[in-house]
Amino acid sequence: MHYYTTFTSPLGKITAQANELGLTGVWFETHTTQPQDLGKRDDHHVTLQQTQQQITEFFAQERTCFELPLAAKGTPFQQQVWQALLSIPYGQTWSYQQIANHIGNPKAVRAVGAANGKNPISVIVPCHRVIGASGKLTGYAGGIERKQALLALERSTSND
Repeated sequence: MHYYTTFTSPLGKITAQANELGLTGVWFETHTTQPQDLGKRDDHHVTLQQTQQQITEFFAQERTCFELPLAAKGTPFQQQVWQALLSIPYGQTWSYQQIANHIGNPKAVRAVGAANGKNPISVIVPCHRVIGASGKLTGYAGGIERKQALLALERSTSND
């Protein structure tokens, strides 16, 4: 069974979803990867309350690392890429090639890009920290303007 809640952030409305194992998704209102069925609304679900609190702290520049149980569903390869995303330090960016190298599969750059784009737990699993090899900001399911804002927020905090 899935549960969800919604709350506002400086970048718009966020929907968070969890099951009994942990957080299964975090999406901005315009995200292209939201599921059709979010489950049952539960604003008192412990994991969802912790998610809202930690994301609020992140936007207030009081948190640089999330401490939440994660339970996203994906293929073994997607899980491997999403785990690698958690290795990108706050305030830094990696290229798709760096992610491919990190998982020991340097020729899988396109597959890494596809897995990155399917990450259901935005912000917390920091797919926004992945950029093109040229340093150019590439697509973000929540919108490129949100990716820019998230990176700017992290840069301003990490430079303090």
